[in-house]
Amino acid sequence: MAEITCIEDLRVLAKKRVPRMFYDYVDGGSWTESTYRANETDFQRIRFRQRVACDITRRTTETTMLNQPVSMPVAIAPTGLTGMQHADGEILAARAAKSFGIPFTLSTMSICSIEAVAAATGQHPFWFQVYVTRDRSFTADLIERARRAKCSALVVTMDLQVFGQRHKDIKNGLSIPPKPTLSNILNIASKPSWCMGMLTTKNRQFGNIVGHAKGVDNIASLVDWTEEQFDPTLSWKDVEWIKKRWGGKLIVKGILDPEDARRAVEAGADAIVVSNHGGRQLDGAPSSISALPAIVDAVGQQVEIHLDGGIRSGQDILKATALGAKGTYIGRAMLYGLGALGEKGVATALQIIRNELDLSMAFCGKTDIQNVDQTILFKDDRISNC
Repeated sequence: MAEITCIEDLRVLAKKRVPRMFYDYVDGGSWTESTYRANETDFQRIRFRQRVACDITRRTTETTMLNQPVSMPVAIAPTGLTGMQHADGEILAARAAKSFGIPFTLSTMSICSIEAVAAATGQHPFWFQVYVTRDRSFTADLIERARRAKCSALVVTMDLQVFGQRHKDIKNGLSIPPKPTLSNILNIASKPSWCMGMLTTKNRQFGNIVGHAKGVDNIASLVDWTEEQFDPTLSWKDVEWIKKRWGGKLIVKGILDPEDARRAVEAGADAIVVSNHGGRQLDGAPSSISALPAIVDAVGQQVEIHLDGGIRSGQDILKATALGAKGTYIGRAMLYGLGALGEKGVATALQIIRNELDLSMAFCGKTDIQNVDQTILFKDDRISNC
């Protein structure tokens, strides 16, 4: 590809370079994928008010998220299997985020461990996303490991008590390592740069789990552990327990309903992430951007409201900010960049998004992202349900 100008270019390149089962893991949702698609298309329905003859000389996309200075209101979302998009994927994405001046969030289901990412980034603070497992001692251990790694915030994901059915993953036989079927072997063999990276790294399994969870010493035992450990009894008392044990900044992710937002605040959340898990859980749930305004109205004066889902451009970030989000998360956009070009691809994705954000602010007559509000949108788009 001669010139990469948008996130879509990175997606096309990633599809060529990443084995099918891992690319499909990223580029898909549950059941009919209607919510996955709505996350993007509902952004497209929102229109800007173009303004002219404004002094837009001194523009800045800089702001803060949880009192942390950021170069733009963006964090890298926690994404599982990141290290399967590119060898050492979590480390490369964390380095790119550090260089760009935004937070990186590491998933419990990452390939590279908390300790590996911390060591590779010079103990630069990052956020850690924790799942509440049936084995609360393992969850407690994750929290302590995050503390030792100097993580500056903990993210609790609330919408994975059960797994949404993702047809692509079932059909591909998604597994770590890939099952040695003829189809998989032929497809992986057609991705030589991916294969070479995987051959030269030691990070090929779930680094936060294998060797840390009770009875999980290899991939075979990990499969059984994963099926057993996601906890359908998860409650707000667990969030209160995590807040008390952690003691630092706590972000609650996976909120779509105002009542749940209020409960999260009561449980001790410092920020709420409006998210439907990228359309990978309840198909038919509202898009994240359509759910945002009601949650901002309900608790936006009490905690920071962040948004995750469907962001593919700087314009999407500007729209979310106008509707009340103090921060946004990119998952797929980052993963496309990573799969396409490794660390350089993540940096490219971030640069594309910041450039689009800056130019869109200029066309709307705004110079400071912190002063953006609904006045930059057409009146018909400034509604509670996008």
